[in-house]
Amino acid sequence: MTTQRNALIKRTTNEVAIQGSLGIDGSGNAAVSTGFEPLDHLLTLFAFHGFFDLTIDAKGDLPHHIIEDLGIALGKAFKQALGEKEGISRYGCFTVVMDKVAVEVAVDISGRPCLTGKIMEASAAAIQGRFDTTNFEFAHAEEFLEAFLQHAGISLVYVVKSAEGDLHHILEAMFKAMGKALDQAVTVDPRRKGVPSTKGVID
Repeated sequence: MTTQRNALIKRTTNEVAIQGSLGIDGSGNAAVSTGFEPLDHLLTLFAFHGFFDLTIDAKGDLPHHIIEDLGIALGKAFKQALGEKEGISRYGCFTVVMDKVAVEVAVDISGRPCLTGKIMEASAAAIQGRFDTTNFEFAHAEEFLEAFLQHAGISLVYVVKSAEGDLHHILEAMFKAMGKALDQAVTVDPRRKGVPSTKGVID
């Protein structure tokens, strides 16, 4: 594909100021500053393993506002960068193992966004923990993902298959797997002419 798929990331409200850029056909370079070290780390991993070039500078009043609005801004940029979605593979699925943790993520760039997941019983205790010594919880990651997926038009299903580790490893594996799965989904298949839907359009 000769045209680079890029978009600016920008959202300014009474509560947040977010700016940056996204390149889907990148090298995995990232410079992310959200005020939350866990989220900086997770988005850097997402970009690195998805081969997305990503810069983000986010400031705001409350953690909830920054996390949700960042998901909104990045989701809109991702959708814009994809353009008409002509020729993309559309689907992706990847499992990442990190130490004793395994997380599978499957995505569909469908225009019908949703987030759903399954946490195996052995993983329940780890999901209830915190990201290292921070206050970042699994619910914060899901809040970001909900906003991102809704505004990107992506369906994502995750399965936490094994988690003898901690929340840090679970979320690292999840965001790495999401990057890998989305890299598959946005890859252009030269055999595909037009939009990858029998409807002829993906909203």
